[in-house]
Amino acid sequence: MSNISTNQDHGVMVAGGFFRIVVYIAILLVIVWMGKTAYSFGYDIFNQQAMSPGDGQEVTVVIQEGASVYNIGRTLKKKGLIEDAKVFYVQEKLSVYKGKLKPGTYILSTAFTADQIMAVLAGEEEDESEEETW
Repeated sequence: MSNISTNQDHGVMVAGGFFRIVVYIAILLVIVWMGKTAYSFGYDIFNQQAMSPGDGQEVTVVIQEGASVYNIGRTLKKKGLIEDAKVFYVQEKLSVYKGKLKPGTYILSTAFTADQIMAVLAGEEEDESEEETW
C-alpha cells in the first residue's frame, strides 16, 4: 500500500513540475510581448513619418473648442493624417507645442509629420500658400 502512495506522490510532483514550467513559459511570453509592444510604441513616437510621401493630399480639419489632445488625434486619424491617436497624444505632450493647439479650421497635408501638424494647429507655422506670396 505504501508503494501505491509513493507512486501517487511522484505523479503529483511531476504534474506540479510540468505546471510550473508552463507558468514560467507563459510569464516569459507575456514579458516578451510587453517589451515588443513598448518598443513599437516608443519607435512610433520618436520616428515621425508622414502618411504619404511627396506632396500628399490636402485635407480640411475642424478642431472644436475644448477638444482634448486625444480627441484631436482621433480626428486627425479619421482624416488619414496620422496613424494612431495615442501616439499623437504622447508626441504632443513631449513637444514644444504642449498645450498650444488651438481650435479652428485648418488645411493640412498627408505629407506632414506630427510635428508639422502640431505647428499648424498651434498657429506657429503659416500655410505654405501664404508663405509663397512675396
